[in-house]
Amino acid sequence: MLIRGAPRPIGQVEVGMEVLHERCAGLDIHIKTVVACVIVAGPKGQVRKEIRTFSTMTDDILLLSDWLASNGVTHVAMESTGVYWKPIYNILEGNFELLLVNAQHIKAVPGRKTDVKDCEWIADLLRHGLVRGSFVPDRPQRELRELTRYRTTLVRERAAEVNRLQKTLEGANIKLATVASNVLGRSGRAMLAGLIEGAADTATLAQLAQGRLRDKIPQLERALKGRFGQHQRFLLTQQLEHIDYLDRAVEEVSHEIEERLRPFDKTIELVDTIPGIGRRIAEILAAEIGMNMERWPSARHISAWAHLAPGCNESAGKRKSGKTGKGNPWLKSVLTEAAHAAAHTKGTYLSAEYHRIAARGGAKKAIIAVAHSILVITYCMIKRNETYRELGSNYFDEIDKKAVERRLVKRLERLGNEVTLAPIAKAS
Repeated sequence: MLIRGAPRPIGQVEVGMEVLHERCAGLDIHIKTVVACVIVAGPKGQVRKEIRTFSTMTDDILLLSDWLASNGVTHVAMESTGVYWKPIYNILEGNFELLLVNAQHIKAVPGRKTDVKDCEWIADLLRHGLVRGSFVPDRPQRELRELTRYRTTLVRERAAEVNRLQKTLEGANIKLATVASNVLGRSGRAMLAGLIEGAADTATLAQLAQGRLRDKIPQLERALKGRFGQHQRFLLTQQLEHIDYLDRAVEEVSHEIEERLRPFDKTIELVDTIPGIGRRIAEILAAEIGMNMERWPSARHISAWAHLAPGCNESAGKRKSGKTGKGNPWLKSVLTEAAHAAAHTKGTYLSAEYHRIAARGGAKKAIIAVAHSILVITYCMIKRNETYRELGSNYFDEIDKKAVERRLVKRLERLGNEVTLAPIAKAS
């Protein structure tokens, strides 16, 4: 069902303001309906505004597209409302210049609020060029994003199920996790299978250990001694089956992602050489930021978009909190994960950066700084098609050796020492 609104004159928002788009539309999107406002400028400067309401079913969205085209609309702005904008965007894409706008950037003046006023406000802002579209990748990259994000969800669900399994063992007085580092390793799975089958002899179960875990057989015998009931056998069986299913699902999704990224294998291998980044993280970065770095004018632009650069908040000559915003949660979480891994590497620039910042700013600020560096390195490597060049752990010391010497000498002098520096003679 569609409802046609009567044409009405444009509001006073255009007074004294330059008009950039003569034929444009604003969409207010909901789960069931989308309210559209078309603004068209006539040959003599008169302005016509028309509003209609469509359902979000595919056939009605096609009618919306035809109606916009019949009015000669060139630009369409819509609010990024959850995932409800995606069906509209998918159908209108390619026919109009689409702008997906952040809801925080288009809040109307407080007062009466209706769907009609919302779409009018969006159209008015678009007409005068007062809105900025968010980055929306092309369809192949959007599909790749859905795959990588779904895989991340599966991995998180598997971790949650492993935690639930561990709670079941704790409730049965089984302390296997205190002895074995991986409860679901080959040894752990064999012991869990024995418990499910009803084995009660802890010595027999402990003998199922393999590799280095056999050195802990006495501890395993104590850890496997508990009160394993029938309901816990049932729960453990269900949990192991669920974990196996998730493992298979992750493997299948990973295979699909690998096939889609096959044309970019060389670039993925380049990104994989950065400390802290593995194949999975490189694939996620490819899905979130893409392989075409031309859309980002510089590393500063992509850092600001990812909200990994410090914010600018100054008033009356005082700098206030410049903490980063939320940004893309999928990108930010994977970069943070990579930063944690890079911080634990040895002899690398990223590890040195982490320890240098953590000493004076704390671990959290240091992790965000390393995540920012990894994003910048990734951007430069992909754009220039260059391999990763390790600067080394002494990079910051080499920048200004004299400053490092002065700082260390003052520190020793404060401890009551007299320091004399002499260079080490180089061996001939």
